[in-house]
Amino acid sequence: MDTATDTVMGKAVDTAMGTDADGPRCRDEVCVTCSDRAVPVRIRELLGDGLAVADTDAGPEEISVALVDAGPGDVVLVHAKEAIAVVEDAP
Repeated sequence: MDTATDTVMGKAVDTAMGTDADGPRCRDEVCVTCSDRAVPVRIRELLGDGLAVADTDAGPEEISVALVDAGPGDVVLVHAKEAIAVVEDAP
């Protein structure tokens, strides 16, 4: 993707600016929306189908826990709404 425009998942994007018609998008090795950071959140409840509600700084949010063995009260690291590691088990 060395050109000024390219197609990503069927959508024309401006690779020089890292944006498309919907706004910022990920490029290179770092995500422009979250800088490739995972944030710790506490799971409030499991919803089934690999989903959970977690307490975040912005309030309750639905996340995926499909990749981890976690339950209510556990603290997980979340990146792009996906729990990627359990960092603290529930007391």
